[in-house]
Amino acid sequence: MNSFDLVLNFFKQGGAFLYPIAAVFAIGLAIAVERFIFLRRVTSGNKRLWAELAPLLKSGNISKAMQVAEGTDSALSTIMRYGLSRMSTARRRDDIEKAMEESLIEVIPRLEKRTHYLATLANIGMLMGLLGTVIGLIRAFAAVASVNPAEKASMLSASISVAMNNTALGLGLAITLLLCHMYLETKTTELVDSLEVASIKFLNSISERRQAVPQPATAAAQARTAEQILGNARA
Repeated sequence: MNSFDLVLNFFKQGGAFLYPIAAVFAIGLAIAVERFIFLRRVTSGNKRLWAELAPLLKSGNISKAMQVAEGTDSALSTIMRYGLSRMSTARRRDDIEKAMEESLIEVIPRLEKRTHYLATLANIGMLMGLLGTVIGLIRAFAAVASVNPAEKASMLSASISVAMNNTALGLGLAITLLLCHMYLETKTTELVDSLEVASIKFLNSISERRQAVPQPATAAAQARTAEQILGNARA
């Protein structure tokens, strides 16, 4: 008997509850695969975007950096657009930082979307497996009550074995989906942390750039000081 026949026989003996449990399992796996692909795509997109933005920010080419950020729809581009657009009106670092924090609040729900469904589906599948087992045991005891006493033991053990298929599938579903949920939660947390690090690097780059450029008032004061020194030297 090959693997396909074993699975088919498992579902035939397990009863009707195995089919909705399998449907829940399929939905959970579909969500897990979709989230995994999405997070990988976002992570790679963020890395490519930062590789392009970092030298532009360091050189002070803000207009080009804005064009690069607007050319993609990654999570990092949303945060960078908020920060770059705020730079034109804000003079303080805190104002730019607040704008980027607002964008991060907007981005995080997109990263966490549908991931929490996995824990819910795991609980539903496990409870459905237990319910299927209980109903199977009820039917088994009802059937055993009307058979020959010599056959009760063998029939009861066979019925219990079949009823336990529901619990086995439900627990297998729950363990698999909970592991997927834990993995995706970890990847999402790492991605959010990387966005926060990129925001801090952006702010530091802007602050260093502004400190390197002399302010008009400072330049004027330096010019007046130089004139005074020359005047004193001539006197």
